[in-house]
Amino acid sequence: MKICVIGSGYVGLVTGAVFADMGNEIACVDVDMDKIGALTKGVMPIYEPGLEEMVKRNMNEGRLNFSADVGGAVEWAELVFICVGTPAKNQGETDLSYVQSAAATIGKHLKNYKVIVNKSTVPVGTGNLVRRLVNESKTTDVEFDVVSNPEFLREGSAIADALNPDRVVIGAPSKNVAMKLMELYAMIGAPILITDVASAELIKYASNAFLATKISFINAIANICERAGANVSDVSRGIGADRRIGPDFLSAGLGFGGSCFPKDVISLERTSNALGYDFGLLREVISINADRIPHLVRRMSERFPRMKGRVFGVLGLAFKPDTDDMRDAKSVEIIKSLLSYGAKVKAYDPVATENARKIMPDVEYCENAYDTASGSDALVVVTEWREFLSLDMDRIKGLMKTPVIFDGRNIYDQDRKRSKGFEYYGVGRG
Repeated sequence: MKICVIGSGYVGLVTGAVFADMGNEIACVDVDMDKIGALTKGVMPIYEPGLEEMVKRNMNEGRLNFSADVGGAVEWAELVFICVGTPAKNQGETDLSYVQSAAATIGKHLKNYKVIVNKSTVPVGTGNLVRRLVNESKTTDVEFDVVSNPEFLREGSAIADALNPDRVVIGAPSKNVAMKLMELYAMIGAPILITDVASAELIKYASNAFLATKISFINAIANICERAGANVSDVSRGIGADRRIGPDFLSAGLGFGGSCFPKDVISLERTSNALGYDFGLLREVISINADRIPHLVRRMSERFPRMKGRVFGVLGLAFKPDTDDMRDAKSVEIIKSLLSYGAKVKAYDPVATENARKIMPDVEYCENAYDTASGSDALVVVTEWREFLSLDMDRIKGLMKTPVIFDGRNIYDQDRKRSKGFEYYGVGRG
């Protein structure tokens, strides 16, 4: 199939590369000339395992190309995917300006029948908005259909998620229209769920909100564990063994961050209000999550009553491992809080340092974990990179001013660390 993908950011780039790898002809387009220029040279705007190799392979084989000619790509394609950003506004509502711009451009260049596919995460009702904008901007009396096909990609494993999804959701106005998307996804072999457009739009938000709820729930349980002398890791295993609950998203820690969960939960709560339903549960999910970093910093200040002049080594900056994404990363909140106390911060991340440096210039960025530990009063584990599990802890202890670890992700065995002479503070480990 000939497919136009509007937006060459995270979702658009992964979508375009995977569709190309499946044998389709893909035109990835974007209004950001610098991004398109870099991509045509094989330079990726994001870090995602396996993505660079897939993009370059399909470019070399002629199935994937990048361009700023959005109109030309729309006219050429059979399917047009909208994969633009939908950031949050100041009050949490979803900013649909990029979706609106894409819809207007599609309308202007609509010369024959197209299926327009919303893959961006958008509030329920956006499909109707796109249809209206395309109708208002089109210059010929040509038919088109709007479909919702939400993405469920996890940063760090996006390629695998795209090729082996739990399900493919297609929200279409009719089964005939849905068949076009079913044909595209047939070779993946995943279960396909066909719904109306509004239901498909809501599935994405409901999925993320439910997972965020599990995270906030176990973090609330962690607070109880710290007071009761219990171990949240054991509690998590105990409740996760129940098949009705499952073990995923039950790891206590610093709360959820990144580009999806925070904005999607808030957006769903705002959408609910706009529709006349008070979704109080989501407000509590948001509230619990917002207190995770203040809770950690309070524990740090109890151990170090005089924070000014102390040196804290932060291990991990990206919001999760295997990505360089700093959007809503917990490291930013922690570091800014420590700096506000007059503390000094050293930090290391395997891939996100340059992105972090743009946000937080007042940090000493290190080449590795050992440099970060050197002279530090305490280490703070923020991102659970695998390499942190294999550190020489005897060497780490020898480099530190005081051997204190605040493990925000519970990656270490507390008994082993204490037996080596560390003061160890985990999450929910009383």
